[in-house]
Amino acid sequence: MNKDLDIQIEAALKAYLASGVENQVDYQKFYLYSTVTNSTAIEGSTVTEIENQLLFDEGIAAKGRSLAEQMMNVDLKDAYLYAFKVASENPIYTPQLLQQLSALVMRRTGSEYSTIVGHFDSSKGEFRLSNVSAGIGGRSYLAYSKVPHAVDNFCEWINEEIAYVDKTDIAACYRLGFEAHFRLVTIHPWVDGNGRTTRLVMNMIQRQLGLVPSIVRKEDKREYIQSLVDSRENDNSTIAQDMMLRHHISNLKRRVLQYQEGDGLINNNVGVNVGVNKNGVGVKLTNTQRKIYELIQANQSITHSEMAKALSVTSKTAERATKALRDFGLLGREGSDKTGRWIILK
Repeated sequence: MNKDLDIQIEAALKAYLASGVENQVDYQKFYLYSTVTNSTAIEGSTVTEIENQLLFDEGIAAKGRSLAEQMMNVDLKDAYLYAFKVASENPIYTPQLLQQLSALVMRRTGSEYSTIVGHFDSSKGEFRLSNVSAGIGGRSYLAYSKVPHAVDNFCEWINEEIAYVDKTDIAACYRLGFEAHFRLVTIHPWVDGNGRTTRLVMNMIQRQLGLVPSIVRKEDKREYIQSLVDSRENDNSTIAQDMMLRHHISNLKRRVLQYQEGDGLINNNVGVNVGVNKNGVGVKLTNTQRKIYELIQANQSITHSEMAKALSVTSKTAERATKALRDFGLLGREGSDKTGRWIILK
C-alpha cells in the first residue's frame, strides 16, 4: 500500500472542494455524464460525452453509433441516478439490491439464457447459471454454484465495513470503495455488465461516505484492467487500490485546473496575452477562447459544432467564445452563419 497516495488524496480532495469547481451550473450533471461515458467506453462504447449530453438532455441520437451502445449509456445513466438516490438513504447492501442495480444497468441490453441447470435473464439482474471466463488465457471466474454464497458474504462484509470505517479518514473511505469494486468484480456475479455494475456500486459507496465519486477514464483502461489482473494473481488488492487512487488524485487536480483555466484564473501560459486588438488595446484570453481563436486561424470556415467537437465542449460554449473574440475586436464574420467565414482582425 502506497501511504504517500493516502496523504495526496486528502490534499487533492480538500483543494478540489475549496476551488469552487462544484458550484458551477449543472456541474454534478456533467460529472455524472462523464462517469457514465467513461464507464461504458471501457466496455467498448464509442459514444462521446458531448453525444451523451445531447442524447440524455435532448433525446438526439448520435450519428454513426449503434442503438445498443447508446442504450447502454442511457441505462447506466438511469442506474446511477437511482443508485445515488439510494446512497443518500444510507442503505443496507443485500443480494437483492445488487440484482436491482444490475437490472437497471442491463435493462435494454440484457438477454435471456438457458443452461443445463436452468434459465436466467441478465436484464433482470439475475445471477449467472453458467461459468464464465475473460481476458487473455480465458481465466475462469468463480463457479456459478458458489456465486450466491459469495455475494451473501460480500454484502455482510461491506455493510460491516461501512458501519465502522472512520469517515474522517478520506483515504480509508476511498480504499473501501475500491476494495468493494475489486471483490465484487472478482466474484463476477452476472454473465454480463459486471464492470459497469461493480464500478456503479463503488461510486455508490463513495457517495454514501460523502466522497466525490471516482472516474475510471477510458484513457486508463489498459492500466485499470492490468491492475485488477495483477491484484488477483498476487492476491493483493492494494495494487488495484493504488492505481485507482492515483488516477482519482490526477482527475481531481485536472478538473480544478480546467475550472481555473476556463475562468481565466491562471495567468501563466493559460490566460494568454495575444498582444493588441485592432483598437490597440491589450487582450488576454481564457484557455477556451485561445483554443477557439487558434482553430479559426487554422480554418476560417469552421463551424461552432466543429469547434465544440474538436475541444469537447458544447456548441453554446463555442458561441460564447467567438462572441467574446468579436467583442474584443479580434474576430469578424463575413457571410451567413451557415455559409460564411471568419475574419481574423488582429
